[in-house]
Amino acid sequence: MSEQPYHIPALLEPTLNGLNIKPDGTYVDVTFGGGGHSRAIMSRLGDGGRLLSFDQDSDAIANAIDDPRFTFVYGNFRFLRNFLRFYGADHVDGILADLGVSFHHFDDPDRGFSFRFDGPLDMRMNQRADHTAAWLLNNASEDELGRLFTLYGELRQGRRLARAIVKERATSPVDTVERLTALAAPFIDRRREKKELAQVFQALRIEVNHEIDALQAFLQQSLEVLKPGGRLAIITYHSLEDRLVKNFMRTGNLEGEVRQDFYGRNLSPLKLLTSRPVVPDDDEIERNPRSRSAKLRIAEKLASIHPNDKS
Repeated sequence: MSEQPYHIPALLEPTLNGLNIKPDGTYVDVTFGGGGHSRAIMSRLGDGGRLLSFDQDSDAIANAIDDPRFTFVYGNFRFLRNFLRFYGADHVDGILADLGVSFHHFDDPDRGFSFRFDGPLDMRMNQRADHTAAWLLNNASEDELGRLFTLYGELRQGRRLARAIVKERATSPVDTVERLTALAAPFIDRRREKKELAQVFQALRIEVNHEIDALQAFLQQSLEVLKPGGRLAIITYHSLEDRLVKNFMRTGNLEGEVRQDFYGRNLSPLKLLTSRPVVPDDDEIERNPRSRSAKLRIAEKLASIHPNDKS
């Protein structure tokens, strides 16, 4: 039986093309994982190029690339600006973020990312972090749990599931995949069982890892570190992330608010290059079914908010 790959990079060629890689440029992959995207970027760099790749999971260190042009950054991309400054790369030509979870995480029963295997409800990307999914389920209030299942999981029965968890934990902790899936069963549409269970686990993972806060911090800092003409390429896998990324790339702010000057000209510092997201074709989905929900969006930092303004 062949060994399961750490991760298969989604939308690889469209991402590389979207980054418009220059051989002597400096690039950042903020979601290194198994290193698939990073290795492909390295293959397009010349001797003067440089790649810095981030990952907060210690397991990813084993995949680091042995090349003097490569720097592995053991940290969360929410601290993008500070880490780049530390490594002497204040401004870069392109940034990639693949916000999906690696096969490695989904297929490890001890990490608790998937409902397919029983095991502890951990879900921490950074195993140095204090709080696991089990801690969250047994300590968060009913209102907090209801909010995250409804907002991050987009579950219609999210508040009822939260109530059931709080009732159950009063007598016995909800700390394993099996216990959580059993509790969720009455609130899951049997016709959409796998999808809705995945949404339950997605909601917990987002909260445990503070993924939305980290994404917002990263987006804001990406504007500061990108050079004029630099590209930002982001692959998302659920609507909450995709909406945030789309609005930011369109407007240059987290609120998605279109801001204009006195003359009605758009004040966004970014130019959205993908009017519609790039998605996998049938061949890629057949090779890598987990890429099915991937959406790639690309933006370029403008040299000037009004490039045709000669004043």
